[in-house]
This record gives sequence, C-alpha cells and structure tokens, in this order.
Amino acid sequence: MAKNSAKIGVLLVNLGTPDSTKTSDVRKYLREFLMDWRVIDFPFIPRWMLVNLIIAPFRAPKSAGEYRKLWTDRGSPLLFHTQDLKDKLIKKLDPEKYLVAMAMRYQNPSIEKGLAELMKAKVKKIIVLPLFPQYASATNGSVIDRVMEIARDWQIIPEITFVSNYVDHPLFLEAWTELGREAMQKHDYDKFLFSYHGLPERQIRKGSVEGYCKLGACCNKYGLKNQFCYRAQCFQTTRLVAEKLGLPEDKVMTCFQSRLGKDPWIKPYTEDTIKELAKEGVKKVLVFSPAFVADCLETTVEVGEEYKEQFEELGGEHWDLVPSLNSNDTWVECVKDLVESRS
Repeated sequence: MAKNSAKIGVLLVNLGTPDSTKTSDVRKYLREFLMDWRVIDFPFIPRWMLVNLIIAPFRAPKSAGEYRKLWTDRGSPLLFHTQDLKDKLIKKLDPEKYLVAMAMRYQNPSIEKGLAELMKAKVKKIIVLPLFPQYASATNGSVIDRVMEIARDWQIIPEITFVSNYVDHPLFLEAWTELGREAMQKHDYDKFLFSYHGLPERQIRKGSVEGYCKLGACCNKYGLKNQFCYRAQCFQTTRLVAEKLGLPEDKVMTCFQSRLGKDPWIKPYTEDTIKELAKEGVKKVLVFSPAFVADCLETTVEVGEEYKEQFEELGGEHWDLVPSLNSNDTWVECVKDLVESRS
C-alpha cells in the first residue's frame, strides 16, 4: 500500500468509566450512562426524574466506594485494559493500512474525540468495534446510535462499518477456553457458572422477531429468529465455550447479574442461582463472565467479591473467577481478524 494513500480507521469502543473515584465524578458518569434512552428505555421526563432525583444522588456515594476497591495505580481497569488492547492491536495491524483509536461510550475518551482523531487523519473508511460480544440495544446499539448521531453532522461521511456481535468467532471462544483451562487447574470444580450482565425482559421482547422470544427454552437453539436476542446469544456463548472445554452439560449453568429497579429482568438471576447451588451442597464453583472483555466493577467486585462472599456465607468453599480477556494475545488476534475481515 502506498504511504500516501488513505488508511482505514478502527474505533474500539468500551462502555465507560468515571474519571476518578470521587463521588462527583461517579455521579456524573451515572447520569450520562443512565440517561441513555437505550439503557433506561423510559420516556425522557420520567427517565430524567428517576436518574437525576433518585438513582444518581443516592447510588453515587456507594458506587464511588465500589470503584475505590477496583482502582489501581493505572486508574480504572476497564480503561487501561482497553488501552492495552489498542496498543497490542496496533502492533498486529499493518501501520500503512490502519489507524486505531479508542473511545468510551460514556465519559472519556469520548466517541466524538475518537472519531475526530480518525477524521483528522482523513481515513477512507471507519470500522467501529463495540467491545460487547453479545449484541444488545443498550450496549452495541447505543454505540452505533451515538456514532451515527455524530456522523450525520459531517459534510463528508466516509464508509462506516459496525461489528454487531462475535459470539461464535473461533478466536473469541479460544481465548475464553485458554483462560478457563488455566483456571481449572486450581480445583476439581463441582459447577461452572457463566454469569452475564442482565437486561430488562421488556427490552428482549422489543427486539423479538415475529414474537419468537419467550424468555425460556427458545434460547436453547440459536438461529435466524434469535440471532440478535441478547439472552439467546449468552446461552450460545456458554454452550460453545463449555463444549471447547469439554464440560459436562449438567455442570454448566447460565445466569444474569447486575439488576436495577423492580421490573423483571432476564432470568435466571445469579443471586438466586448461588442460593440453589448452596442448597444442593455445591462447594466449588468456577465463574466465567463472557459479556465483559475487560475486567471492571461487574467482574472484579460484583462477581469476584460480592458473590464470592454470598456463596461462602451459604457454605461454599471455593468461588473462583476466570479473569476477563483484557489484552490476552488470542483475544487480540480475534480483534485483528474482526477488523481485517471487514476491510
């Protein structure tokens, strides 16, 4: 490729993180995050009142304390793991052909800043890769929505390609398999739990094709009608990773964490699953969190600490968390392939 020819821009987008663990910064982050109509799909006025008068004021101090448990000398793990992924990806891609930027859907660095960096370099095409393996309107859909909102004001809009999901990409599955095998050397586990971030049931129904989604056994098969059903994608991820690890079906469970509010969310809930395991006398559990490609509050603190404490209080002996993909070399190769296959 000629040195003066236009490059292809790549934008890696993760969820976001507060700028610091100060309560004011956490409150600012929560307000931006939860005011997204794809996250809390209420009309504007009730959503504004819920977020700004109830959730953000009362939840921010507690969340700030949780972020302090997570923060390191490098700052927010979600941010620096994404930076590490970007740095490794740059070394893997042809520098004469690609320019890589990163962004957070909420807070900093913003999607607007990431796109501006690519447009300043006069790229001929932009590949947007949301770092959410399973498609959901509240994650991938929100990233796509924001990119399109920004781009519609440009005089010149280059070709823009979005990667919507990659639940069955061989290298994505292999990366989780590698991490799983390493973790499985610690104990002979009784159960293997796959815990995904939850969503309100109403959001699944909104995306149902021809009324296919029943929020139950329909997720046992993955096909055309539920290829964009978040719950079905999660069950598919579990099946494929468990198969590669050679895990017996009766030892594998899929569940959903991080509920917010009183409306029903997709089931089974992780908290309820933990109670069931304790009643069955299960002592050793290995947990995967394949909805998260970088360690963050939901993995390190919620699954790794809070659920561990709950399990041990109920009589469990070992609750171990498989780390997220972060900048795992096989995961980097997966991202490289996702980019090159869309170039």
